Amino acid sequence: MCIMMAGAANAQTKDGGISKHLLQQIEAEQGTANKALQLAIASNDIDALVRNPQLKGLNKKDLQSFSVETPKQSIHNQKSSGRCWMFSGLNVLRSNFALQDKQKRIVEFSQDYLFFYDQLEKANLMLQGVIDNAKKPLDDIRLQFFFKNPINDGGTFCGVADLAEKYGVVPQSAQPETYSSENTSRMAKILKSKLREYGLELRRMTNEGKDKKVIEKRKGEMLAKVYNILVLTLGEPVKEFTYQFRDKDGNAVGEAKKYTPQEFYKETVGGKLNGSFIMVMNDPRHEYWKTYEIEYDRHTYDGHNWTYLNLPMEEIEKLAIASLKDGRKMYSSYDVGKQLDRKLGYLDVDNFKYESLFDTEFPMTKAERIATFESGSTHAMTLAAVDLDKKGNPVKWKVENSWGEDSGMNGCIIMTNRWFEEYMFRLVVNKKYASEKVKKAAESKPTLLSPEDPLF
Repeated sequence: MCIMMAGAANAQTKDGGISKHLLQQIEAEQGTANKALQLAIASNDIDALVRNPQLKGLNKKDLQSFSVETPKQSIHNQKSSGRCWMFSGLNVLRSNFALQDKQKRIVEFSQDYLFFYDQLEKANLMLQGVIDNAKKPLDDIRLQFFFKNPINDGGTFCGVADLAEKYGVVPQSAQPETYSSENTSRMAKILKSKLREYGLELRRMTNEGKDKKVIEKRKGEMLAKVYNILVLTLGEPVKEFTYQFRDKDGNAVGEAKKYTPQEFYKETVGGKLNGSFIMVMNDPRHEYWKTYEIEYDRHTYDGHNWTYLNLPMEEIEKLAIASLKDGRKMYSSYDVGKQLDRKLGYLDVDNFKYESLFDTEFPMTKAERIATFESGSTHAMTLAAVDLDKKGNPVKWKVENSWGEDSGMNGCIIMTNRWFEEYMFRLVVNKKYASEKVKKAAESKPTLLSPEDPLF
């Protein structure tokens, strides 16, 4: 039977398939196989075979020396979740508070609290998006966007700003992490199943011509069930709490006080975040000095669409250096899986020599990697330091990561500027560090990009 199936498969080969002749041609071009190399590759971790031997000689003390460095703060752990964007965003907020507070108080914000409302708003995005696009066929790219991935735990600093302004913030002690906040996959599967079911129902109701108020009422009932699932998995959002501020040494500062989340936001964050920052991006596929907006971003109905200014890397570096020199950390994102030496916590374009092992090159440009889904923004971290040469040019950078203090270099990752320019994508910086040219460009009318864009 196996012989008959193989023959049938060969007979079905069409133009463009792997014919017997093409297979012979491929085999003929292999030459004499290096059996020792073949055995080594088959029996070992590829990265271990191609790891740059120079990494062994790196001096950790020199690597961790920076000419411009912001004050250190505790390292958190997102665990098995995609909430890096929230950890990085809240890192920036707590760093800003510690930097400007005259009483030298510190705070650790609750990620679980904001994550609750993030998931609720994303559920609403899916349901309302289906209603607004209900007339389209089910295989339409927009409806597929909602049904394929109805909810997720990813995001950007724009989401942190919208959520914090709307719902306030609370300390970790008031709403600590739960199993499901640290391990989001099962909760996500349950929510996705319900949202797909609900989405189909709302689509049917809309196409049947049901009254708008009837549809809105039904959507409210669906969101109530989503809320209930979130309460059971993440805990009920705290409405009021008592909190005692402390300094970096753990000493109590002032008296314990009752707060609402909005009152705590006012004391620790201050005024509005939206309007105070610029998100810049390096995307060589699109024109620089132009703004772009992502259609149906995660907070379309309950906040702001994600809008950014596309800039050359040298301009982004200037913004980052200006902010760091003033002691301000920044939200930033990268394709962190490329050339990462996890044990060392070090990123450089030459960490692993895959070319030498497989006798081939990997010559794609940054723009080509983005366009073909080879590279993109996969992880957000908090930019905390830069090392400058005598001419003021960046040599290496340091980020505070959210993989725990035992990862990398005491919870941080060091990256060379060569790697930074190839695999850094987004930076959120306070407007006061931007030039007039940057500010003016950031205020221009944005070009709308679809959520299917490879970089999003």
